[in-house]
Amino acid sequence: FGREEDDVQVRIVTDAGQPAAVGEHGELLVRHAGDDPRYGFSYMDASTGEFLATEFQTIGELCEEIVKLRPLELLLGDDSSIDAAETPVKKITRLPARDFEHSNALERLIRHFGTSSMDGFGLAGMKEGTRAAGALLHYIKDTQKSDAIHVRRCSPYSTGDYVLLDSSTRRNLEITQNIRGGGRESTLLDILDRTKTSMGARRLKSWLLNPLKDVSLIRKRLDAVEDLLEGASLRKTLEELLKGVYDLQRLTARVSLRAANPRDLAALKNSLEKIPGIKAALKTITAGSPLISEIEASLDAVEEASALIGRAIADNPPMTVRDGGVIRPGHDPALDELRSIGSGGKDWIASLESGERERTGINSLKVGYNRVFGYYIEVTRPNLPNIPADYIRKQTLVNAERFITPELKEWEDKILTAEDKARELEYELYSEVLAGVSRYSGRIQSTAERLSDTDAIASLAEAACSMNYSKPEMNDGDSILIEGGRHPVVEAGITERAFFVANDLCLDADTRVIILTGPNMAGKSTYLRQNALIVLMAQVGSFVPAARASIGVVDRIFTRVGASDDLSRGQSTFMVEMNETANILNNSTSRSLVILDEIGRGTSTFDGLSIAWAVVEHLHDNATSRPKTLFATHYHELTELSLTKERVKNYNMSVKEWEDKVIFLRKVLPGGVNRSYGIQVARLAGLPLRVIERAREILKNLEKGELNEAGVPRLALRGGPREEKSNLLGVPAMAETEPKGGRGGRGAEDPALSPLTPPGKGHAEDRLREELSLIDLNSTTPMEALNILSRLKETLKS
Repeated sequence: FGREEDDVQVRIVTDAGQPAAVGEHGELLVRHAGDDPRYGFSYMDASTGEFLATEFQTIGELCEEIVKLRPLELLLGDDSSIDAAETPVKKITRLPARDFEHSNALERLIRHFGTSSMDGFGLAGMKEGTRAAGALLHYIKDTQKSDAIHVRRCSPYSTGDYVLLDSSTRRNLEITQNIRGGGRESTLLDILDRTKTSMGARRLKSWLLNPLKDVSLIRKRLDAVEDLLEGASLRKTLEELLKGVYDLQRLTARVSLRAANPRDLAALKNSLEKIPGIKAALKTITAGSPLISEIEASLDAVEEASALIGRAIADNPPMTVRDGGVIRPGHDPALDELRSIGSGGKDWIASLESGERERTGINSLKVGYNRVFGYYIEVTRPNLPNIPADYIRKQTLVNAERFITPELKEWEDKILTAEDKARELEYELYSEVLAGVSRYSGRIQSTAERLSDTDAIASLAEAACSMNYSKPEMNDGDSILIEGGRHPVVEAGITERAFFVANDLCLDADTRVIILTGPNMAGKSTYLRQNALIVLMAQVGSFVPAARASIGVVDRIFTRVGASDDLSRGQSTFMVEMNETANILNNSTSRSLVILDEIGRGTSTFDGLSIAWAVVEHLHDNATSRPKTLFATHYHELTELSLTKERVKNYNMSVKEWEDKVIFLRKVLPGGVNRSYGIQVARLAGLPLRVIERAREILKNLEKGELNEAGVPRLALRGGPREEKSNLLGVPAMAETEPKGGRGGRGAEDPALSPLTPPGKGHAEDRLREELSLIDLNSTTPMEALNILSRLKETLKS
């Protein structure tokens, strides 16, 4: 598949009976296994020759992989039950069902690779993957009208080797695309990408989307990054050398397809000539890490290819062979002779003009050439009486005549014939050079792979150096301990990095769920995301933005962050939220990291609180799961879970109140809070002052339980007479009007209008007896009872 920056057309091929997901670039094929619940899957980057195959157990896993690859075109079997009109892919192409037959697919693969089976590539037992790969290779050859000789292997891969990041997690963590517009600005990739080559940039992006789960492989990358981090001068040398390396993967593919132009060959030669310097630089690491040593040993300068190009191709060739001047002088004697004839004839013609001016005495005479009439002698009309007798008229113009002589015609034939023959011969010689270089394609591709690794590692080392990252301690344990963690993207956007407040994290056997409370804008979401990104970066093999980190590898990272809807599928914001939450609860394991930022906001308060409460209990209690969980919420009631759930711990984003304002300290502290400071945040957002003041009044009433008989805050009734409603006791409430004091507090109300503040004590006692007699103790909740008691007490006092 082609990457997004390359504008490469993508194809998905499937005969599955399920709709496939959509994305944006690559060549890809999916094969459903019929009654077998496996799905064969294969994709190829036709521009580099990368060709892989795998199998999935579920359509959900398959679709997640397709979304990650972002294809543009969908290829369906002509017997597929997929409704193409319902797929989001714009271009749909149908393939014959026979292309998916195992025997046909296997035969095509064996014929292409020249082997007796595909076992040597690791495809033994991967029947459905083989079907997908064979059909895809056939389609590529058919549409590209080539033998695809640059495709030299089909490699199996397993998504089980990598941390699974679903589309929601990739979006919420903004790994390679930001949420706002889908670009790479302010993403993790944007911060870490210091690569100098296109192939290095592709490799780094692939690493970020596919973090490792094997601790030994992670440690190898980390050690390699450490080698380059400690050698600043070595890193600088490598960066300068890599700047001169072009995209060897794509250059090699063009050579193999006979599509490379002369400048491609020059770029290939210049790139290969940088390899010895890169090897020498890596070799200076005396006690190098295993990965650096492997890279240095496997880098191949392919001197035969660069020498062939150097002998045959000019140093600064034109873009196309037809322009001439591509083959270096001295490479082929026959071509040199033809060029000599052509250049000698041109020299003779150049001297012809001065000779004819002297012979005829016509100073304005000139010799020219065009593609239609060839060479000519041009004389203006006033000088026509002076032309010699051997001039033969060739063309008449308004102010001049053009002539030719027998000698000029003879030289013209020699020159043009030589040039035509030279161009034909040069094209033949160039084709021979392409064929010669293509014999080394396999070695060049292997070197390109190692160079992309080198560039990606150097990029991570440079980012670690400039951003003050530390090396994480990786293990197979089940704890995540982070000291002084920071958000890599947010920190990079702060002018003074010291202003970023670092925070710790501890998730272990004793702490499986952290309930994080605090006001909006205090930094809860930043804290959640930064810890997920630190874990992801560590398993990529990158240093991390923390003073210290000890991380037990995770198998999946789940995130449920923010509000979004899917109107095209008729799903509300709350429904999308519930779908994402269900995915987490159904698929997380004890090795997973779960990030939940607000659950249950899209429905009523009690519904949302109930769902959030039950979700936390499930994450804590489920014996088969119990993932490490960070749960941010404004439901302060959830902090009470720590009283009954031993592995639930409360933390809060600390704030400081000063002169009715809130100051965000950005520090995570133990314990919960019972305030969200929403009104202060609303004031910061610019809500009108009278709205802010009114909100404060209503909040005070709600917090004190000062409700009327209908359960409504008294001050909320300032808008005029209201309908008569029943209070919590079932007694009809009297209509209330605007308090006489206008926008005042309780002292501004008219006592005569309030049923709970009658004018006389006796009347108050009568009302007290009446209301007590109406209380239904069996149906009254504790909260209602407290409110009733408060009101009755006030009535008695009055």
